Amino acid sequence: MHDKTEIKALYQKMIDGWNTRNANDMAGQFTESGESIGFDGSLMSGQDEMISQLSAIFNEHPTPPFVTKVKEVRFVGEDTAILRAIVGMVPPGQTELNPELNAYQTIVAVKQPKGWKIELLQNTPAQYHGRPDLVQEITEELKSEM
Repeated sequence: MHDKTEIKALYQKMIDGWNTRNANDMAGQFTESGESIGFDGSLMSGQDEMISQLSAIFNEHPTPPFVTKVKEVRFVGEDTAILRAIVGMVPPGQTELNPELNAYQTIVAVKQPKGWKIELLQNTPAQYHGRPDLVQEITEELKSEM
């Protein structure tokens, strides 16, 4: 039997790294060769590149924190799991979620000798072009997590 709480905790540590603007903490949740595909499609490969790029982002931009809700964790083998979450952001100086920043985040986690690590993070905008009711639905669901 697999423990989904370990995968949720790994994801939360990654989110905490972003929300506290700590590149080392965020990148440290990935495997050495892990990859992150950003909201805009940008790719970061490996912990060193993540630390470098995230440090620059945190130093140059007021990044909004994530509000998250894990929707699913499933295991696809003894040492591989997939977590899917919805996320939103409250931009600096604001108090409400900006629906234009809603996204799905998916991680592929792999079990290593020292525990679970993220092999891949995929951020996909949740804009539902032409279906604003679905954007509003996610926004409302995330508000309950604030």
